[in-house]
Amino acid sequence: MKYAPITALAFLAGGCGFQPLYGGGPTGPGVGAMLATIYVDQIPDRVGYELRNDLLDRFDATGSAMGARYRLKLYLSQLEEPVVFQPNTSITRYNYTLTAHYDLMLSNGADPIKSGDVTALAAYNVAAAPFLYATVTAQRDAQNRAANEIAERIRTELAVYLRQVADQTR
Repeated sequence: MKYAPITALAFLAGGCGFQPLYGGGPTGPGVGAMLATIYVDQIPDRVGYELRNDLLDRFDATGSAMGARYRLKLYLSQLEEPVVFQPNTSITRYNYTLTAHYDLMLSNGADPIKSGDVTALAAYNVAAAPFLYATVTAQRDAQNRAANEIAERIRTELAVYLRQVADQTR
């Protein structure tokens, strides 16, 4: 009896045409299967490597261009800004901003079919001497968190786009 409201809500959602974003349906494969057909181009630098791996994990893709239906090209820009200063003007905290511009193309095409810009912000603290390695670790962690957030947002944007394309072709 305690699940009755949840069951009723599920029937109401089903009646209004709601369908899960990543699930399949009677009209064909789900968005998850379509995301797996995206090849992610190599991205320079360590942060680009992390971002590409995050995207491949989220797309459940092989990382091979063979058999890919789409190609995703990314351009990254990074910015580190000091935000907290001590009275002696030493910096104790940075904001790290990662911005990615992406172009989704058909694998055999040159023109983007979907483009976008995504930005993520992560902060890290600067450790005092003799713990300077902690600062390097904190910086890398901030970069990885920003790349992870960018990958999640790109996956969501592309999933929505691919769902809209699939709905239009029905």
